[in-house]
Amino acid sequence: MADVKKIATRDSYGNALKELGELHDDLIVFDADLAGATKTGTFKKAFPERHFNCGIAEGNMIAVAAGASTMGLVPFASSFAMFAAGRAFEQVRNSIGYPHLNVKIGATHGGISVGEDGASHQCCEDFALMRSIPGMVVMSPADDVEARAAVKAAYEYKGPVYLRFGRLAVPVFHDEANFKFEIGKGEVLQDGNDIAIIANGLMVNEAITAGKALKEAGISARVINLCTIKPLDEDLVLKAAQECGKVITCEEHSVIGGLGEAVCALLSEKRPTPVRRIGVNDEFGHSGPAAALLKQFGLSAEHIVEVAKDFCGS
Repeated sequence: MADVKKIATRDSYGNALKELGELHDDLIVFDADLAGATKTGTFKKAFPERHFNCGIAEGNMIAVAAGASTMGLVPFASSFAMFAAGRAFEQVRNSIGYPHLNVKIGATHGGISVGEDGASHQCCEDFALMRSIPGMVVMSPADDVEARAAVKAAYEYKGPVYLRFGRLAVPVFHDEANFKFEIGKGEVLQDGNDIAIIANGLMVNEAITAGKALKEAGISARVINLCTIKPLDEDLVLKAAQECGKVITCEEHSVIGGLGEAVCALLSEKRPTPVRRIGVNDEFGHSGPAAALLKQFGLSAEHIVEVAKDFCGS
C-alpha cells in the first residue's frame, strides 16, 4: 500500500495564495513578521511588490488590511492564530467586522498541534472569538485539497473571512478531481445511522479512522466534515441528528465556543439530540511533540471510538 501523502495546511495556504496571485492582481498579502512560518513567503517570492511585512504589530496589520480593502483590493492578513484572532481581536471586530469589510484573515498554527511552542501559542479559542463577530465566516479545512479550495472560496466571497490552518502535516484524503467546495456546506465522508461524528480540521481524518474502526465493531457511524463553522450547514446537521439519534463533535479547539457548541446550539433549538463533545476540555495546552499531545488531550481516533462505544452502550 502506497504511503499516504501528508501536507500541513499552512503550506496549502501559501501555495493557494500564489496560485490566486497569478490570476488576480488585486490580491495582496500582509504578514506580521512570520512569512516563513505562515507560508505567505511562498506568495512573497512570486509577488514581492504585493507582500507587506507589518512587523510584530498584529493590530496595526489588521487596520492596514482594512484600509486596503476600501481601495478595491482583496487583502489576506496572516499571523499565528493566537495573534491574528487573540491579540488583534479588537481591530478585527471594529475595523473589519463592524464595517463588514472584504478582508481575509489567514491564521496558521492553530490548536494543540503547534506542539513544542507551548500553551502561549496553542490557540484553542479562535473559533469562539471569531464566531462571536457578526458577519464573520469561520473555516477550518481538513486537508491540503480542502484548504486550497477554502482559500479560493474566501477570495471570491465578499466580506470578512477567518481561515484556520495547521502547523502539523496531515493526510490528504480528498480527491481533488472530484472535490467541490462551498462555504457553509459540509460533506458526508462515510454513511451510517447509529451515530453521527461531526468534525473539522485535523480531527476529520481521525473521525474517518474512527468510523472505519466502529464499523468493524458493529457500529454504523456517519462521518461528516464541517469545514465551515459559521455559517453552519444546518440542514446537514439536523438530518444527521434525525437519522442517527446521537452526535459526537470533534475539534482541535476548546469545547467552549467552537464547533461543538455551534452544533449544540442548533440542535437544542430545532431538534434536541444527545451530544458528546470531543475537544480541549477548558484547559491550556503545554509544550511537547504534536502527535503525543493530540493523544494526551484525547484528540485521536482511539478516543473517538471509545466515546462512541460508550455512547452507543456497547
